[in-house]
This record gives sequence, C-alpha cells and structure tokens, in this order.
Amino acid sequence: MVCSAGWCWGGRWLEGWAGGDRSGLRVLLAGGDATLGRSVGGTSVLGMSLARYKDLCIDVGSTSAMTAFWGRVLGLTTPADNPTVLVGDVPEKTVWINKVPEPRTVKQRVHLDVLTSSIDELEKLGAKVQRPITDEQHWAVMEDPEGGEFCGFVRDSVPQYRLMELIVDSADPEAQARWWAGVVGGDVNHNPANPWYWLENVPGLPFPYWVFMPVPEPKTVKNRIHWDVTADELQPVLDAGATLLRPKDDEVGWHVCADPGGNEFCVFLPPVDEAAEDADDEA
Repeated sequence: MVCSAGWCWGGRWLEGWAGGDRSGLRVLLAGGDATLGRSVGGTSVLGMSLARYKDLCIDVGSTSAMTAFWGRVLGLTTPADNPTVLVGDVPEKTVWINKVPEPRTVKQRVHLDVLTSSIDELEKLGAKVQRPITDEQHWAVMEDPEGGEFCGFVRDSVPQYRLMELIVDSADPEAQARWWAGVVGGDVNHNPANPWYWLENVPGLPFPYWVFMPVPEPKTVKNRIHWDVTADELQPVLDAGATLLRPKDDEVGWHVCADPGGNEFCVFLPPVDEAAEDADDEA
C-alpha cells in the first residue's frame, strides 16, 4: 500500500514485509530499534568510505518555533549560547535549524521518521495529521508547523533520542543507496519483495536506517532537509560523482555539493593551519 504521493510505502521493515518474507525480522520495540536478518541480504562497504556522517540541517521560516518543535519531537536540547541548534549526547545527533526566505512549496523529498508514545503527543507539540494510522498503515503521516511532512511511529517505550530513520525520495534507490554507501560506508540492504533500499551500520550515523524510496516525480527545488559530512579531502568525493554547487568562501566555511540524485549536502574539511600555509608560501 502506498500513502501520500508515493513516498510512504505500506509494510516497512518495522511493521512487516507487505506480503514478503518475514523470516529474519527482529523488532526491538523497547529500544526503538530493529534489525533485519541476513536472509534479506546486504552488501557491506565498511572500510571504503570517503567521508563520515556529521549532522542534519532543516530549513525553516521561523527558527524559534521550529527549533522548539523539533527539539521536543526528537528529544534534543538547545544550548544556551546558540538558540538555533539542537544537540544530543553525541555530536552526530546535532540538528541545525536554518532560516531561509523561501517557503515550502512541494512535498519534501527528504523527511524524518520519528518514534513517539502517541500521535496525540505530536499534535500537542504542533504537528497535524495528514494521514492517520490504519490497520494497513501502522504509522501516521504528519505535518510539522510549517507543513513539512514526517512520519510518526507509535511505540510503548520511546527512547530519549527519537529519530528512527532518514527517508530520501529517489528515482533510482538502488544506485542512490550504493553511491552513499561508497561515500560514508555501511551495509546496503534490500528485500526483493519491496522497492526501497536502505543503509545500516553507517559509521557515526546516530539513527538505525537511511532509506532510499522510489518515487516517480523528479526533484524540482532545493531540499529543506539535508545532511553534512566530514572528509579529509573534497576531490575524492567529487571524483565519486558528487557535484560542487558552491565552494568554501568568505561567507561559508564548507563546500556545498549535490549527490548524483541532486540532493544537497555539505562537506566539511579539516581546519587549515594558516600559519603553516604562510610558512610554506614564504619558503
């Protein structure tokens, strides 16, 4: 079963196989985690990564309202010295809330799936139900206060950090998953009964799954949710197939890139030792 314009497919791995084989599926509800048995199959590319996952960024119209909303939804806090960033117990859980002038105009091509004790709780925080939980669909499709889509999965026990997975719409989910596995590492997984691909065991990834979901519509606008990575060098990432959209300059201290599917991400390189550079120049 497909819900909401093709980006939320029935029977995801936490809820069953949509008519496929359930063998090997183990759900750990208490921890908000799930592990897919090797009967599903997977390709590991650990040890071959060009970069490491760093954090998430969410574009918004109102930083104060959306920082408060996402902090409560995800179980993160705001430090006293920076009211537009959310932090957890490890740096990779950081979420930057970025104010942008353009409003949301189309269905988000990247969205978050979160764990919650109840859909009512999400509504009390300011979310709206776009499509409720049913017998066939075991999650609710929600909208944040600015209309951005996300999905809520109800659990009896909810961890402090409640981001379960990152979902990316894709014209070619297999190619997209394998490309990102080659960049940041992890295992590429797929069940032949279902059309999506996902990554697990990505070094540094603070949530269990990074999912690439097939959709028919092309990407038309900048994503309002993107991720950052760190790398020793930019060129190997570009050589792998990324596009440089904006190099580091006097205004931004990172390189803005796009993956082969057009999804924006930022690459942070190690700090430059300016004193050493000056010495080299003088030599």
